[in-house]
Amino acid sequence: MTIHRINPCQRWSDITVFNGIAHFVEVPEADLDADVQGQAAQIFAQAEQALARIGSDKSRLLSVSIYLTDFANLPAFNAVWDAWFEPGTAPSRACVKAELANPRYLVELAFVAAAGDDFGN
Repeated sequence: MTIHRINPCQRWSDITVFNGIAHFVEVPEADLDADVQGQAAQIFAQAEQALARIGSDKSRLLSVSIYLTDFANLPAFNAVWDAWFEPGTAPSRACVKAELANPRYLVELAFVAAAGDDFGN
């Protein structure tokens, strides 16, 4: 089976798809001065674009790993998370407190999703 690497560079690919399952990571890219809700909203918008690139959407997310720099931000993050998903469509998730690569990042998300039919093999 083919491994699809979308926009690969030396250190990573924007999206990697194998056997119809896509993996990708998003960090806030537009406004690093935003609070955790603003950064989460940026990440969710970016994720929607990434999912569209593989013929998918947020209803096809299988799991999300959430990396927060401060658990005090969890309730605010959860408010954005809850608003992003239609009822009954949230994927499984793990939430970890972590030091992120850029100290201005408040949150980073690693997504696993079912890709569209063009990425099945």
